[in-house]
Amino acid sequence: MTSSAALSGEADPHVTATTQSWQRRAADFLRTPEGHSALLGFVGAAMITFGGFGAGSVRRQDPLLESLHLSWLRFGHGSILSAAIVWIGVLCMIGAWARLGRSTLRGDVTLRGLRYVVPLWTFPLLFAVPMFSRDAYSYLAQGALLRDGFDPYSVGPVVNPGILLDNVSNVWTTTTTPYGPVHLLLTDAIVRLTGENVIAGTMLLRITMLPGLALMMWAVPHLAKKLGGNTAIALWLAVLNPLVLIHLIGGVHNEMLMVGLMVAGIALALERKHMFGIALIAVAVAIKATAGVALPFVVWIWMIHERENAVAEGREPMSPIRSFVKTAGIGFAIFVAVLGSTSLIAGVGLGWTTALSGSNKIINWLSLPTIFAHLSTLATSWFAGDHFNDILAVARTVAAVILVVIVALIWWRYRKTERDAVMGIVIALIAIVVLSPAALPWYYSWPLAVAAGFALSPTTLAILVGLSSWLMLVFQPDGSIGMYSFPHVALATFASVVAAMSLRTEDPLRLRGRRPDEKPAEVVSTTP
Repeated sequence: MTSSAALSGEADPHVTATTQSWQRRAADFLRTPEGHSALLGFVGAAMITFGGFGAGSVRRQDPLLESLHLSWLRFGHGSILSAAIVWIGVLCMIGAWARLGRSTLRGDVTLRGLRYVVPLWTFPLLFAVPMFSRDAYSYLAQGALLRDGFDPYSVGPVVNPGILLDNVSNVWTTTTTPYGPVHLLLTDAIVRLTGENVIAGTMLLRITMLPGLALMMWAVPHLAKKLGGNTAIALWLAVLNPLVLIHLIGGVHNEMLMVGLMVAGIALALERKHMFGIALIAVAVAIKATAGVALPFVVWIWMIHERENAVAEGREPMSPIRSFVKTAGIGFAIFVAVLGSTSLIAGVGLGWTTALSGSNKIINWLSLPTIFAHLSTLATSWFAGDHFNDILAVARTVAAVILVVIVALIWWRYRKTERDAVMGIVIALIAIVVLSPAALPWYYSWPLAVAAGFALSPTTLAILVGLSSWLMLVFQPDGSIGMYSFPHVALATFASVVAAMSLRTEDPLRLRGRRPDEKPAEVVSTTP
């Protein structure tokens, strides 16, 4: 029934009261230390967005900045100022994240409160240019290949000249697409809608990543409930992490969707919705193949549930072999159906599986084979000359063999309980990141999203804060690598150590001084 207030054109008193109550709660929250942290993170995200117009992965020719008379941000002193604004914003987000983590560990912030902070920190980044990476431009160019009748698994963006190609990193112009059919369907749909408009395409691409963020907001706490972790800490660590928000949302990476779908699939499998879980993980694989490592472990989870159901119903459990054939067979059928149907809709084959080697072009110190090749070259160059490329090729081959063996051993070792199976996924993902031919900072979001569900000690959390902060700081805002500059690495390491210490101590550098009778604000508990 329509209220008299609505008929008379006056505001509904119930709606007004609700709005005022919400505004009052928001104002009260912002006055608290936790609210200050949330606001600091928002300011940091806004600074990253503004500074990115000059220091981020901007278009090579940007008529929008020119029309706004902001093109000076990209050159000379303007570029230096822009970079400073970005880095201050990043440090603000890291500091706010560590402070919020300290409050969460004390129990001052609830899971619900943290879920409100996620969109607050994410919103400014939606309007940023691609940050710390130019991959978004490659995604659009790959979608344009499919739109214009090319096979992205056979040719690189270079065969399709245009504005979209102009902004792709030179190293990727000749590289075939290493992503699955769902990735191509999404990027194809986007470039059909936006045409050659790079700004609209980038923003729409970023919007398509938001469902992955929403899935993580649901699934990560859900994993924590099943694995005995702290739901609020899990969300803080895996979702509010600046490494995740700045790189995956600000940087516009399809890992956002892949990780969200993978973690949601694992959560559904733990809830005994095995087929739905496998289907979600299969969709994640159809975006990026890495998610496929979770599927064999989900088979163990399904077998464990089958055995528990039989015991609960008074039936004789199936033999392990029969149970494996049943669960693995159904799971494989679902996987083939998802991958086959999406490939058919996209009109492509499985050529993307052979294009995965394209990552070999990435060389940095985040990959163990590359570290070995660098150190070996330094140790032997004085008498054997520079054989870095030869050593790197051998190191990558040996690492690939070791990786296959490790993943197989982990899969067999972690099969007895649900917890074992999920831990196996974490270890396997870490092994893939460390031993793969190449690694990038945001790759570490893969194992982090799953590991966050476990109960983690304050010391472990502090280490993860330091590692996440360091990975966030070692790349430049324009996507270039900062790891070959000693001052850059030294400053990143210092800031990361301070961030790790800040999780347990309010003022680790004692900048504000301390009264003789004042005790440090130590965190003592991580209980759920």
